Amino acid sequence: MTKSRGDFTEILIKKGILSEEQIAEARALQQQTGAKLQDALIKLGYASQEEIMSAIAEAAGMKSVSLEDALIPPTVIEMVPESVARENIVIPYNVENGVLLIVISDPSDYETIEKLTFILNKEIQPVLASKDQIIEAINKHYGQTETESVDSVLAEFTDTQIDFTETEATKAVQAGMEESEAPIIKLCNLIILEAISLRGSDIHIEPFEDRIRIRYRIDGIMVERDSPPRRLLAPMISRFKIMASMDISEKRRPQDGRIKMTTNNKHFDLRVSALPTNHGQSIVMRVLDRANIQVSVKDLGFAEDDYKRFLNIIKRPNGIFLVTGPTGSGKTTTLYSAINEMNRPDKKIITAEDPVEYYLPGISQCEVKHKIGLTFAKIIKSMLRQAPNIILVGEIRDHETAEIAVQASLTGHLVFSTLHTNDAPSAITRLNDIGVAPFLTASSVIAVLAQRLVRLVCPKCKEPDKPPAHEIKAAGLTPAQAQSSNFTRGRGCGNCNHTGYRGRKGIYEMMRMSNVIRELTFNREPAQAIRRQARIAGMRTLLEDGVNKAVAGMTTLEEVLSSCHHE
Repeated sequence: MTKSRGDFTEILIKKGILSEEQIAEARALQQQTGAKLQDALIKLGYASQEEIMSAIAEAAGMKSVSLEDALIPPTVIEMVPESVARENIVIPYNVENGVLLIVISDPSDYETIEKLTFILNKEIQPVLASKDQIIEAINKHYGQTETESVDSVLAEFTDTQIDFTETEATKAVQAGMEESEAPIIKLCNLIILEAISLRGSDIHIEPFEDRIRIRYRIDGIMVERDSPPRRLLAPMISRFKIMASMDISEKRRPQDGRIKMTTNNKHFDLRVSALPTNHGQSIVMRVLDRANIQVSVKDLGFAEDDYKRFLNIIKRPNGIFLVTGPTGSGKTTTLYSAINEMNRPDKKIITAEDPVEYYLPGISQCEVKHKIGLTFAKIIKSMLRQAPNIILVGEIRDHETAEIAVQASLTGHLVFSTLHTNDAPSAITRLNDIGVAPFLTASSVIAVLAQRLVRLVCPKCKEPDKPPAHEIKAAGLTPAQAQSSNFTRGRGCGNCNHTGYRGRKGIYEMMRMSNVIRELTFNREPAQAIRRQARIAGMRTLLEDGVNKAVAGMTTLEEVLSSCHHE
């Protein structure tokens, strides 16, 4: 190898990608955080990962490759066992003239190259790619988790281990045996890690007569993964309960708990719910990824005009802003994004939640505790004595909570809350149904936002599409409009688990209160009349917003129609 490793910065300067000042700044950041120089440069946004890896490869006299879209043939993958690939963070790339190209992330790691030459008994040529890309490629080509797959751990519970009975397994879990000693502990950890690596939002463990079904909810759709043998139910439930600090002896009542996990330097909280069913206890874990709620308002998926309206509304000094939609429609993320936008030292923000899902720095969060009579209404009453500027009420469920939230908004506070209604105009009539006087609703509510989540077409396998005529008709498009649209569909690839979709964005219906709508509210007019007036004032419906996103090629008409009402 011709040059030393440090020379990659000189190559980047020669290419005009970096300046001396930028490298000095990155070195200062490197000293503060202890990260590698290339990571500091990426964090500061001065160079991309590809540019840096290419320069490091050039400095080391090696070739760099991109693994992002690479599909490595199974015959090549088979040359390196999964355990070797994961342990050393390497992946085979290709065979050229009998030489095996192995992708590594550190060109100075001669030890690993020598070790691999010995283990594989082949002539090896190292090529370079970033560590993240290698890990992603290993997960894509071998299986989905960092250490070993759930399937391989389940294989440990074969019929040869008949003597490993339920009671023994449960005892092992309760005694807190080391992971290496208790396969059940390893299995439970891997289930969580696999769900996280597959971007799952929920993990469902459901007992049936002869098996246990494990499902993950990925992008809002349930995907079945494994079926461990029925005899593992008791030890698995006990293990998850211990992790969530729940009472393992209580099997007849529902329980709630929380698990904290750190994987790949990312923090995850899991909200755990245990429910007794006729075949044993069912466990559901909601994966709360803190990165999800650091979404800026810009990234929520608002159209440009709605985005400006939203920013204007959340900067109002007082009033109620309601977000409506069914469970799992992203209401919490929207509210937290709004609160993060306003989380400044000059604003006092207090929340009342049931339960507190994400912990937000700089915000006082209170949890509802029904056992001791600490309800939403009680918390809001006490909150007002703490002189907040902004109040977040997790949900308006009853007359008392609604009444106090309205009073708080009228006494100069900005109140955010959620309601379970299907669209924005229905929220007004729902408040009246709960028992809030129409004149109070009319004077306190400043806007209502209804939302749903739709899956986005996978960017890696996106291709043009022609939706069927019935979908175009249901979406309210004319044949001419359909002709000029950029409809797309995912073909299905490793990046999206062969579903054609990856990730989700919101579709929105934003209704701002106008004088006319206030008048209708005051006169107890039905939701249809309010909707008609809101449409005249320029409100886009959920369906229209969704169709706009489908026309732009972000999602599919099928996906939009499945999540909205249409005639």
